[in-house]
Amino acid sequence: MEMVLDVYKQPYDPLYPVVCMDESPKQLIAETRIPIPATPGQLARYDYEYSLKGTCIIFMANEPLVGKRMVRITTNRKRVDWARFLEEIANQYKNAERIMLVMDNLNTHEPGSFYHAFNPEKAKALLDRFEFVYTPKHGSWLNMAEIELRVLTTQCLDRRIDTITKVRSEVAAWEMKRNNNNSKINWRFTNEKARIKLLRLYPTIEE
Repeated sequence: MEMVLDVYKQPYDPLYPVVCMDESPKQLIAETRIPIPATPGQLARYDYEYSLKGTCIIFMANEPLVGKRMVRITTNRKRVDWARFLEEIANQYKNAERIMLVMDNLNTHEPGSFYHAFNPEKAKALLDRFEFVYTPKHGSWLNMAEIELRVLTTQCLDRRIDTITKVRSEVAAWEMKRNNNNSKINWRFTNEKARIKLLRLYPTIEE
């Protein structure tokens, strides 16, 4: 935890950008009956029944100090999907010496995944572009990409959407608007505050 918080307090450096990455499933849900549109004095009405149309995966990467994020929607969350998303991240930071990537400990989030997606030369070249910063187990709340995913859900995806094409269209519009607004995250949790609020997590040392 303290290693992650140390990364967050670093000043902005375009050569070593701090990027947070996370992923989340989204159910595709269709209406079984045509909704009744809103009228004066009456809200729109939807039937409680719905039809599941599968799921899609939302990959989110954001650079909190700049107010920039990148979202990709896929059908799977396998090693190959994660590695290809990181390739996209690397392409967004071609001038960076090394990308500090904050993420959780999901089993696909490890160097070997590059070798499932690319030949060894390309896999090693991509791997060298990143420095992985893992959040602790049960500490994924330290990942600021989770904040972005919650904002995305609240502002864009908190409703029934039945196709991955529609999800991609809606998310692309949200991403463009939020990036144009340079929406940043003001992270205030520090090691000093952690040692007070999360004192129970620290070992007790007997003199």
